Amino acid sequence: MNTVTEQPKLFVIVLNYNGKDTLPACLASVYQSDYNNFEVVVVDNNSKDGSFEAAKNQFSRAHFIRSPQNIGFAKGNNLGLRFALEKFADFVLLLNNDAFLQKNTLSMLLEAAQEKKSPAIFNPLIVNKNDQKIWFAGGEIKWLQMKNVHLTKTTAAKIYPTQYCTGCAMLVSKEIFKKIGLFDERYFLYYEDADFSVRASKAGFGLFICPSAKVSHAEQSCSENKTKVYWLVLSGLLFFSTNGEFPQRIWFFFYFLLRKFKNLYLIVFEPSLEATQVQQAFQAFKKLKSE
Repeated sequence: MNTVTEQPKLFVIVLNYNGKDTLPACLASVYQSDYNNFEVVVVDNNSKDGSFEAAKNQFSRAHFIRSPQNIGFAKGNNLGLRFALEKFADFVLLLNNDAFLQKNTLSMLLEAAQEKKSPAIFNPLIVNKNDQKIWFAGGEIKWLQMKNVHLTKTTAAKIYPTQYCTGCAMLVSKEIFKKIGLFDERYFLYYEDADFSVRASKAGFGLFICPSAKVSHAEQSCSENKTKVYWLVLSGLLFFSTNGEFPQRIWFFFYFLLRKFKNLYLIVFEPSLEATQVQQAFQAFKKLKSE
């Protein structure tokens, strides 16, 4: 391994919201890394569970930024990104507060990034914390079905391309931010990483999976996150209406109408919390597009 002064400067940005059960282990996993030249930025979205204060006491080496309100994934990470880029970061790793690194994760990712020569975005192989089954081995954008899919099987033993990268553990070169900007802050939760990936790809940057680098992830279920359906639908509508080429946008118009009629039927004849959240997402999308 090169000396610290020869290593690229890495900033690890951990966005936290009520992460008392996972944030300490997340940060501990970062600090036990075998890579040396990094700094940690914890951005807190106005947590109410004491996790931010506890982390400040336990991990005094980190930088801490607190938002006065919950501003979501894109805007919250952008706070940390501006800080890191102003401090001359060469690379930034965005890391969920419920994701945990192995000792060599950072060094494997940065080795892959340096091997590629040109700036790119990288994900490690991400597995579920409980059963170690693959959670993300790449992403596929299904334009006709209007959904993004996590691939759960690796396609190669070495670095291989993906259609989009997940923000759960995303390594990004500073040059990409300079060219395409930060996350689109219209996304509060979900799809902001896919949007950023598509913008980077259209600008000529590569998107890759590095399977030798691994991260474990303790994702919330829909039962734990009561608004997950709402945000998935709203952000999905925004993503596909924004990023599709002309034929895909024509298809999106008809798909959107069909989904609205289907959900109206469910609201009237088979009411449920999910149908209500979908209807609310449609209404919020209409308002968002008119702004």
